Amino acid sequence: MTAAAMSPAVAAVTPTSAPAAAAPEWPTGPGRRTTPQRPDRELRRVLTEIDRRRIEASVRKLVSFGTRHTLSSQTDPVRGIGAARDWIFQELRSCPGELAVELQSFVQPPSPRIPVATTITNVLATLRGSKDPSRIYVVSGHYDSRASDPLDAVKDAPGADDDASGVAAVMEIARVLATRDVDATIIFAAVAGEEQGLYGAAHLASKLTGVQGMFTNDIVGAAPAGARDVVRLFAEGVPTSETPEQAAIRRSVGGENDSPSRQLARFVTDLAGTGMKVEVIHRRDRYLRGGDHIPFLERGFPAARFTEPHEDYAHQHQDVRVENGVQYGDLPEFCDFGYMTRVARVNAAVLWSLATAPGTPRNVRIRTNRLTNETDLVWDVDPAAAGYEVMWRPTDAADWTHRIPLGPVGARTVDLSKDNVFFGVRAIAANGRRSPVAFPVPAP
Repeated sequence: MTAAAMSPAVAAVTPTSAPAAAAPEWPTGPGRRTTPQRPDRELRRVLTEIDRRRIEASVRKLVSFGTRHTLSSQTDPVRGIGAARDWIFQELRSCPGELAVELQSFVQPPSPRIPVATTITNVLATLRGSKDPSRIYVVSGHYDSRASDPLDAVKDAPGADDDASGVAAVMEIARVLATRDVDATIIFAAVAGEEQGLYGAAHLASKLTGVQGMFTNDIVGAAPAGARDVVRLFAEGVPTSETPEQAAIRRSVGGENDSPSRQLARFVTDLAGTGMKVEVIHRRDRYLRGGDHIPFLERGFPAARFTEPHEDYAHQHQDVRVENGVQYGDLPEFCDFGYMTRVARVNAAVLWSLATAPGTPRNVRIRTNRLTNETDLVWDVDPAAAGYEVMWRPTDAADWTHRIPLGPVGARTVDLSKDNVFFGVRAIAANGRRSPVAFPVPAP
């Protein structure tokens, strides 16, 4: 058939030339593509030891105290926040291994949700690092609960999901890691006063230095069908503690997506083998709401919040009741203990990997004393690091795309313009474990 005889329909779809070749990737530069951090044998063993039955038993025990409102009884042996506090303390003390368990109490002055001066107590279990104990990682859940009225300390407030789920996860991770050797210090915290104003976490944060990562687990007890292998991780962009000088630098060089908390979140998503998808939410917390990581952010510590993917508000901050055939209240029958266990495993993998790797590189800078299309990076050398990797990515990429492996050095000139990409540096241990990435600042 001749071209003239072709039907219009056929002619319309007949190619007249070869398809255009795909545009080459830009920018291009040195290094290898990034790959996930795979769990080693010991981490796989840690994950298998997280016990669903123990987590469920802890949630049900915490619910059995009736209410754990911050203003409830601190002396009743079976009901109220004091009974919950004492039980958590004894459970953590019974863990085998080297946990140092303590009660951290303070008096909170009156505030909008604290009508009279009230003693608030955090329960802390510390696993001291054997090589770098001044480097600290914190994981928390809040053991106080509330009913519909935030000042009602009398009605039942089971708090199964909010936040016995987080406390149970933290307690189980503490039990599993307590017998293991870690380089850095881990603090397992059950804090109080969250529902009244984040007071327990604020007090804890004010007493700490050297925190390189903090995670709060708040409402991690349930997920809808289709999302049972997803957990949200809220991580801020622009730092809460940013100074005017730091803001001026950020406006000049970028980095809105490169705060220490975002680097911590990237570390979490870089870990493979937990069986969960961590969805990083680029917000400090849920819309106009907050959690116990915020006092740490206010003090300049990297921090983020784990929470379930789809909260059920009928089972959160509600009096226990049936209304129009609907059961309200934060009851254990609405929890998914298998889901809770998987979230605990994510936390355990993160804490173990952080505490057995070198710390985040310090004093990472990009030299600006010469105009060039190369990039000069310098940083402080950590004797614990077997080497480093210079990381880079296009400015519109969410995660690091390339890595340049180095030995135990403190500088590298990269044949790639700092105008076109973002750079970072992470430390590598002899066993291959990686630190979070540090984002550089300009230096002369």
